[in-house]
Amino acid sequence: QGQLVESGGGSVQVGGSLRLSCAASGFTFSSYAMSWYRQAPGKERELVASISSTGGSRDYTDSVKGRFTISRDNVKKTVYLQMNSLKPEDTAVYYCNARGAVAPFRGRDYWGQGTQVTVDS
Repeated sequence: QGQLVESGGGSVQVGGSLRLSCAASGFTFSSYAMSWYRQAPGKERELVASISSTGGSRDYTDSVKGRFTISRDNVKKTVYLQMNSLKPEDTAVYYCNARGAVAPFRGRDYWGQGTQVTVDS
């Protein structure tokens, strides 16, 4: 059974930086696209950034473009989210997601437990 464990969350001042990590186990990491989602209190979960299984393609929601960078290390089976120039509106619980990108893993989906990011104004 696949497992994702996030780390690196915490409290930071406006304009600061944090680096989130998500360590994967129990599945073929290199065959999965990886994403970071976030959910703020009273809001729906939103997709923040995604990276393809090979790392060759990356996408970001408009509000984080130019500030956040998603990357992955298929040897370490870890995905990262570097967050710079943080704003109060970035405050949320951040979740790591793995989604099967190639057969026979298409349709498989794993979630981490989430890590809190708080940006103090």
